[in-house]
Amino acid sequence: MNRPLQLDQQTLVSAWQERLPVLMNTGDSFQVQGDAADPNSLLIQFNAAGHQAYSLDFRCTYVDSREVAVNLVDVEQDGRHTDERAEAVQLLAQQYTRQIHECAQALQPLTHS
Repeated sequence: MNRPLQLDQQTLVSAWQERLPVLMNTGDSFQVQGDAADPNSLLIQFNAAGHQAYSLDFRCTYVDSREVAVNLVDVEQDGRHTDERAEAVQLLAQQYTRQIHECAQALQPLTHS
């Protein structure tokens, strides 16, 4: 049975900020913030380590207390919008999407209590 999220957004953001670094590659950085338009969504920006200077923005929406939907919103390289179909971007998007799902799974004791 799908249950709505019973957690306030700021508590969720704090939990993600604490847990996500454990799942990330060395050198990559991120920002997590609540989506003002949707209390069940988080906006997550990943900054890839290395010379490519890629920045990928995702929306992570809790479908219910256990499942998240992840959407790539924007990709920038050196501060400029870039084509998200490029192979390097696709590989990063897959990696970060996997990390988002792993983080959501790790936080299930909090979100599904």
